[in-house]
Amino acid sequence: MSENKMLILSAPSGSGKSTIIQYLLNKGLPLEFSISATTRAPRGTEQHGKEYYFYSVDEFKKKIANGEFVEYEEVYENRFYGTLKSECERIWAKNKVIVFDVDVAGGMRLKSLFGDKALSLFIQAPSVEVLRQRLEGRKTDSAEEIQKRIDKATYEMQFASKYDAIVINDKLETACNDAEQLLLKFLK
Repeated sequence: MSENKMLILSAPSGSGKSTIIQYLLNKGLPLEFSISATTRAPRGTEQHGKEYYFYSVDEFKKKIANGEFVEYEEVYENRFYGTLKSECERIWAKNKVIVFDVDVAGGMRLKSLFGDKALSLFIQAPSVEVLRQRLEGRKTDSAEEIQKRIDKATYEMQFASKYDAIVINDKLETACNDAEQLLLKFLK
């Protein structure tokens, strides 16, 4: 059924991407979330192999040299994120569709590698101002961090048209339904 298909979701921080992904995963469709590899330290109760595969910079670079990644990105100096080939194989072996939560660069790279086997969705807040309000409403970031995220979001939104579809998250319920309908059409 899945024929090694994948769903790629990218979005600026605060667009509601994680909530939409959770909604889709809870719909009983043959989906499984791809666990990314990273060099960042675990936060809170995060565990290796659950939220992320956590590696040292040296371990990550060794995996790059061994060709173990489908795609990877050095987001900040020595802060790597990537998708392991073994993770894709693990999910496809279960005959499931891989769900990717990746940044814009990773999303475009995956789409270019997998073409028609991938559905790429760009989740977008209705405006930068709404995005700012959502980030400020979280009360988890400093004003400087919020501005950094807004600047990055403004940059990332320039690439939205390179995705198969843009889902505007103005009303969460509508955005979830829109994403689900696009996915169901893709799976047929």
